[in-house]
Amino acid sequence: MQQLVFIPVKTPLITPKDRITDVLIRSMRKEGIIPKDGDLFVIAESAVATTEGRLVDLTSITPSVEALRLGDEYLIDPREMQLILEEADEILGGVPGVMLTITKGVLSPNAGIDSSNAPEECVTLMPLDPDASAREIRGTLEEHYGCKCAVIISDSRTQPLRLGTIGVALGSSGTTPVKDARGSLDLYGKPLTITRKATADNLASAAQLLMGEAGEGIPAVIARGMGIDLVDKGAEGGRGDHHISVVPRDECLFFGALGANFYP
Repeated sequence: MQQLVFIPVKTPLITPKDRITDVLIRSMRKEGIIPKDGDLFVIAESAVATTEGRLVDLTSITPSVEALRLGDEYLIDPREMQLILEEADEILGGVPGVMLTITKGVLSPNAGIDSSNAPEECVTLMPLDPDASAREIRGTLEEHYGCKCAVIISDSRTQPLRLGTIGVALGSSGTTPVKDARGSLDLYGKPLTITRKATADNLASAAQLLMGEAGEGIPAVIARGMGIDLVDKGAEGGRGDHHISVVPRDECLFFGALGANFYP
């Protein structure tokens, strides 16, 4: 069986003037990294968003009355709060310093807006369409290297009642992000009835150990030796664009058990 390895791709500082694939290709050339068939790229969403024009100068933002009120209540810069109100699908509530939102269908602190690894007085918004970003990056890499690969756009998230962050997949192209394990037999021969493996999220978490959260300068990690099934045609008929799956609220354990008090 092929050994699973994770290869960090260290790059220079990425700016809005860059194209993410150009940066990755130049950096891999410098490090002597040559992508192979079956490689899976995990790429930080902040790097992708920066090159897609999603870096925002807070001095250009005028907060609304609601943003001023909520910013004061939750100890968040009112300009950033204004962006949270604009980016979030829904706001569920918050604690000092953080608002819990649903953004692009998933739970996201502060609507995925991040000031880390952004210039002073700037924040980075999430990519507009992480699946489309993954699909475009994959196409460029495959064309340049003549190989078949997959791409995951990742971010970090906290878990309920747990300290620390884990990786999570926001977008995917070229591989199925969730593997259905229902029907598989356990050690005692009993069939699994619920389990689905969050493959993309697990890979994002593994890659995050190398990427880090501070100034490591590693926005991408190659997972090699996974033996993944590359997908040429996604569920929507696109080029390997299997979307990251979400579940309805009435099927979500946390929403169902706790009940969400939505921000009015």
